[in-house]
Amino acid sequence: MDDPKYQTGEPPNPNSTDDDLIVSSDTLRSQRIPPGQSRTRKWPVLQAGSIPQVEKSAWSLEVKGLVDRPMIWNWDQFQELPRVKVFSDFHCVTQWSRLGNIWEGVSTKTIAELVGIQPEARFVIAEGYDRGWTTNLPLDRFLAEDALLCDLHDGDPLTADHGAPVRLIVPLLYAWKSAKWLKSLEFVAEDQPGYWEQGGYHNEGDPWREQRFASDDIPPGFGI
Repeated sequence: MDDPKYQTGEPPNPNSTDDDLIVSSDTLRSQRIPPGQSRTRKWPVLQAGSIPQVEKSAWSLEVKGLVDRPMIWNWDQFQELPRVKVFSDFHCVTQWSRLGNIWEGVSTKTIAELVGIQPEARFVIAEGYDRGWTTNLPLDRFLAEDALLCDLHDGDPLTADHGAPVRLIVPLLYAWKSAKWLKSLEFVAEDQPGYWEQGGYHNEGDPWREQRFASDDIPPGFGI
């Protein structure tokens, strides 16, 4: 196959992983594919508009809002942070699931510890480099054991198609919550629905509860 991300054979399973991996709880289910989803052997590329080309030398991550120590990391500083590896499945709202991914980067818990989250913070707003695109997450989802800021996938650097240099990965939610081309994280007290949420997508996005849309109407742009 020409596609380096194509999976042959059965999907990887948690029992075949290294000891140093954090294993996402969803991969331990007897049935790993949520309702309405089907397995893909590829890693499809989907986005709302053009793909931003963000050079590592120009990339930075700003963490702000209800934190004790607002911070900005450049690429080199980000690479010096403690790192984790996560084994998880990945479910897109457009009804495909890629099973058995290995993500590597910095745990969201590490970011939270470094900036010091204030008690009033209840949500996190993730912003991308793609023209201010945002998505919203409850704080507990952002701080899940398997959530991270990722720069490697299955041992390879992320490509621009998939959110390089760094993207958020929140395996327990639909993939649009895993913001690509991550630019900033803001801790806030009140929820602030993002691009897709304002366009009709569900505010929470739990694939096991099929929380695709806010109503029975399919939003414009579904399938992009």
